[in-house]
Amino acid sequence: ESVTAFGCLMSDMWVGEFDCVSPDIFHSVLGKRYPTFSRRTQQDAQEFLICVLNELHEALKKVRAQLCKTGCATNAKASGGSVSETSIITELFEGQLSYDITCLECKTTTNRPEIFTVLSLPIPSQRPCSLQDCLKCFFQQDTLTWNNQIQCSWCGTKQDAAIKCTITRAPQIIIFHLKRFEWQGKRKRKLSADLSYPLSSLDLSAYSSPLCCQDTKYSLCAVVNHSGFLDDGHYTAFCKHSVTENWYSFDDAQITKIPNSSVQTDRAYLLFY
Repeated sequence: ESVTAFGCLMSDMWVGEFDCVSPDIFHSVLGKRYPTFSRRTQQDAQEFLICVLNELHEALKKVRAQLCKTGCATNAKASGGSVSETSIITELFEGQLSYDITCLECKTTTNRPEIFTVLSLPIPSQRPCSLQDCLKCFFQQDTLTWNNQIQCSWCGTKQDAAIKCTITRAPQIIIFHLKRFEWQGKRKRKLSADLSYPLSSLDLSAYSSPLCCQDTKYSLCAVVNHSGFLDDGHYTAFCKHSVTENWYSFDDAQITKIPNSSVQTDRAYLLFY
């Protein structure tokens, strides 16, 4: 089972008996559930991450449901929902957005909540920019027109609308996916813009509901980097040791300690705060 293989992988990593640890067994087990990732071909790290989180969540929520039956789990109210639908994955990574949709004809506003585990952020410029620029672009008010019009329940017809979202529940660990791959006409291209991001004190209060998000400052704990092109790339990772707070670079079997200044690169693809 994938969750058992993942547990063994975590154990091997933290025991410290080996200079490096290969995730081959976990990759093989996961590949049986998701055949796309069983092949030795170029795949997307963000898509792989979502599959891993989903697989762990589905397995672990079953364990929690079984514990609940024997009276060993916390009650549903404390967990913020049905015990059978929650897991350590939802507790760590799951957040909620709220979309306020305002009809531009009658000014009626409706609210639509949406659960997320990864926020995919647009890169607004080919020139050097910052993570805050990406966040501003993602959370800015947008207008729905033409084919994107809403069916207004008050007007009874399709109308243009303004839409704006805020974070109404901030996760303990927030994952940002930087959209470095985009369609240009019929061709897909990679955006290699140099993007700066803070190692600590990332403040999300400007994009959060004041009633629901008291502490919205985050520190960076890991980065997934992508170098190369669309069909010929290579992934590496930077991870911060949770005890020593030293940063390490993971490049296949090569693991090296790096200074804080090396964590900033123009290859960042996934950011974990």
